[in-house]
Amino acid sequence: MHRLYLALCILALIFSSWQMAHAKEGMWTPQQLPDLARDMKRLGLKLKAKDVSDLTGFPMGAVISLGGCTASFVSKTGLVVTNHHCARGSVQFNSNAQRNYLKDGFLAASYTDELPAAPGSRAFVTVALKDVTEDILRAVPPAAQGRARYQAIDDARKALIAECERDPGHRCQVATFYGGASYRLIKRLEIKDLRLVYAPADAIGRYGGDEDNWLWPRHTGDFAFYRAYVSPQGKPAAMAAENVPYVPKHVLKVSARGVRDGDFAMVAGYPGRTQRYRRPAEVAHAFTWEYPRWIDLADSRIETIKEAAPEGSDARVKYENLLAGLNNYTKNRKGQIKGARRAKLVERRDAQNAVLMAWIAEDDTRAGFSQSIDRLDALIEDSNAQYEIDFLSGYVLRAQLLSAARTLYRLAKEREKPDTQRARGYQDRDLPFIKQRLEALDRRYDADVDQALWTLVIEKYLAQPKDFHVAEIDAALGLSGPMKASALQPHLAKYYAGSALGDLTQRLAWLDKKPEDFEASDDAFIQLAVALFDYDKKNEDDAKERAGKIQAVRPDYMRAIIAWKQSQNAAVYPDANSTLRVTYGTVMGGAPQDGLIYEPFTRLEGIAAKHTGDAPFNAPPRQLQLIAAKDYGRYALKQISSVPVNFLTDLDSTGGNSGSPTLDKRGNLVGLLFDGTIESVNSDWDFDPQTTRSIHVDTRYMLWVMEKVDGAQRLVNEMDIVR
Repeated sequence: MHRLYLALCILALIFSSWQMAHAKEGMWTPQQLPDLARDMKRLGLKLKAKDVSDLTGFPMGAVISLGGCTASFVSKTGLVVTNHHCARGSVQFNSNAQRNYLKDGFLAASYTDELPAAPGSRAFVTVALKDVTEDILRAVPPAAQGRARYQAIDDARKALIAECERDPGHRCQVATFYGGASYRLIKRLEIKDLRLVYAPADAIGRYGGDEDNWLWPRHTGDFAFYRAYVSPQGKPAAMAAENVPYVPKHVLKVSARGVRDGDFAMVAGYPGRTQRYRRPAEVAHAFTWEYPRWIDLADSRIETIKEAAPEGSDARVKYENLLAGLNNYTKNRKGQIKGARRAKLVERRDAQNAVLMAWIAEDDTRAGFSQSIDRLDALIEDSNAQYEIDFLSGYVLRAQLLSAARTLYRLAKEREKPDTQRARGYQDRDLPFIKQRLEALDRRYDADVDQALWTLVIEKYLAQPKDFHVAEIDAALGLSGPMKASALQPHLAKYYAGSALGDLTQRLAWLDKKPEDFEASDDAFIQLAVALFDYDKKNEDDAKERAGKIQAVRPDYMRAIIAWKQSQNAAVYPDANSTLRVTYGTVMGGAPQDGLIYEPFTRLEGIAAKHTGDAPFNAPPRQLQLIAAKDYGRYALKQISSVPVNFLTDLDSTGGNSGSPTLDKRGNLVGLLFDGTIESVNSDWDFDPQTTRSIHVDTRYMLWVMEKVDGAQRLVNEMDIVR
């Protein structure tokens, strides 16, 4: 009783924070917005919530996915704005040591000067959504368990996608909501020809770099522009000289007035993944095992890349994007661990679960929930144990040429089956992406760096206890017992010397080969891929077996959560899953800890104050001159007597929201969401209204840089600027 009373007290605090956060917490599906209309209007929204819920209307129709980031249309000639760090892969792809657009920035003088985005780049415009839960679950035989259940659901999803994609130029997906309790078919226009139009130099677009990442105050010009192109007939098409700019149905007006402290703000975007409803064992495992191991490995990979690819070398340019990603996620994970300890996240999740289980026990009709949750917890324990075994062994198989060889051989094997029976990722619809990944390797691969990273991972793998070794991997690679890098390097060097996959022409040639061609090959990485195939397939089948068992019980757990929350008149948003979501709230600063006050805006003068002349605090001379002269043009905010650079809101966001348009009460673009504060990183797992703050680049700063620093007036004129 004492333990339950304590849990109830803790949950009372949790619920009080939920009430405080009612207007802010939640990455809502657009269809849920009409139910929130009164609250949104109270905060200042002038648009009708039912209009905002229309995926094909304004403003949602202007918001697009880049497949990992969000973007939006800002002109009738297909101009797309997103974060600098979202377009940086394309900047890096077009750069080398002699023509370094990362350092110097890029601005196309005309349409013909625009550069191709990195291979595989896409813009996805959502055009339709349909609930297909009954279609999916009806396809599952009543007695199906494990892998059979997984396969039945997978086959049903593929059939729905195939039917949807009979409409040319569209890419469809079946997204899972509420842990598998709901499925929706999403139809998206797939724009295949994206071109880089403008990206400021890193000295603006990444100002502050990894040192300022996740921190406030921030002074980062995290914005860049693409343009979407289609065929002369207006249909999605691969890049070609005759293609023309895409004409979107809806575009956002860009505000030069911006927002002020206390104003309503709303973000629409494609947040990646959250784990707000995960079981206590999943939360504890993430923070006590998974994140610490990942940080240790990432730190080592960062140092290895820096040693193997000296500053200024072509190899360093190739690995800049990977370095930026590793640094970003490392800082994120370290912040998450610290935040979880500070907020007692694991203990709070245990307390929340205790109250949920007590609510279930109050009514005999809820007993089925309890049984499903018990089964789910047992399956999670098994899954956690397997994850620990697979962690480093999975990285052992990620050497870039080995990954390419495994993909190519698997493709050859899958092509022996009818297209509908192939594994997802190897159907005809996936072939362009496979080819483009193979092409992109040319600007993201260096043999010496890759070998150094492979050596590092295998050394760590071999240093583990034997229980964490995989016999099939050891046998295929000829590994036995702990080995130092000095012994591993010559052993692994033979693979690189014995393979032609480092050459683009040779790589692409394997796309049309048959399995017997692979099996007869003397290419070292091809041979290794063949030797590992049976293990890869068994590992995948085992994963499907575990996933199928979890698919059978997690929906019941989520139904229990929904029923429990509804008994308290609380709306339940689904965990983020890379589908379109809306979050809303207020422009505001914060006080994340005692004595620490965050103002809602940063100023141009903060850029000059941080300037040292050395990256990442190396502001361009032209910018510093303008700041010293207080040449604010038309973009000053009277409240701060300067041009606002970045601003804070209390909006709920996570990864994938990068590049999301920040909208004012009338749906005008006032910023781009690009980060959160270090105190906010736990929002993947938990929402704290006191500490959660999202960081946005202000449109006034964007326009100021474009007009006065980089001379991008042509693009300013192309957009509809609201003054």
